[in-house]
Amino acid sequence: MSAAAHPSTSLSERFALYLDLIRFNRPAGWLVLVWPTLVALWAASGGFPGWHLVLVFVLGTFLMRSAGCCINDIADRKFDRHVKRTAQRPITTGKISVFEAAMVGLVLTLLSLALVLTTRWEAVAWSVPAVLFTILYPFTKRFFAMPQAFLGIAFNFGVLIAFAAVQGQVPLMAWLLWLANMCMVLAYDTEYAMVDRDDDLKIGMKTSAITLGRFDVAAIMAFFVVCLGLTVLALAPLQLAWPWWLGVAVAAAQMLWHYSLIRQRTREGCFTAFSKSHWIGVSLFAGVALAFAL
Repeated sequence: MSAAAHPSTSLSERFALYLDLIRFNRPAGWLVLVWPTLVALWAASGGFPGWHLVLVFVLGTFLMRSAGCCINDIADRKFDRHVKRTAQRPITTGKISVFEAAMVGLVLTLLSLALVLTTRWEAVAWSVPAVLFTILYPFTKRFFAMPQAFLGIAFNFGVLIAFAAVQGQVPLMAWLLWLANMCMVLAYDTEYAMVDRDDDLKIGMKTSAITLGRFDVAAIMAFFVVCLGLTVLALAPLQLAWPWWLGVAVAAAQMLWHYSLIRQRTREGCFTAFSKSHWIGVSLFAGVALAFAL
């Protein structure tokens, strides 16, 4: 990871490559994760959980998603060169070695572990399978027809860890939110997979967009509906005030907007839908946070 190993690049240039590796300038990938985690944190705490837990989960989400990018790009380096969107990734082009990327991912994972160690041991325990699923996910695209479902498992551990950190347990509410956000991941990551469908078919990669075929758009909308329904069901015992329902309405309106973006299945429309999907999470979190603040 030193500049000496790459005499043609300076330290600042290598740092820029590492930022590219973790998609630092493309924050949509970690924003879609942080908002559902914050919803879970507020729900578990019955309101504002304190700045310590907020910082732990915001930074931890960013760090683990960044580590996941390293792992994903190492696993997919031979496939990415055949996909338009990914052909210029640092590992694929040889600008960053596999060893460098692995070391970056390891450092990010250890930093995330250090954060969760400042919470309860139950949260630390749930972090172990979260890391394992993150490592395994990229390899499921070789054999599993719906790898986005596996991604949903990996991505949604933040919801379970949030409840474990606050309550020392993972109650039914947490599992319902986990299932809701599994559907959300299936929706937005299928949109993402639709962007690369032509390239993925050529190289034999398996994705939900390929598996669902002509039912892709209908399935995405169904995932959105189930996500919203399960989220409302999960939080019903909290009897949240009117801002929550306003947030639900805004989220539902955005889901309808997504339909207008993806129904023609254009690369541009599908990518826009994915890149803006975190705003659904923003709406739901704002509704929860404002309802508790009243």
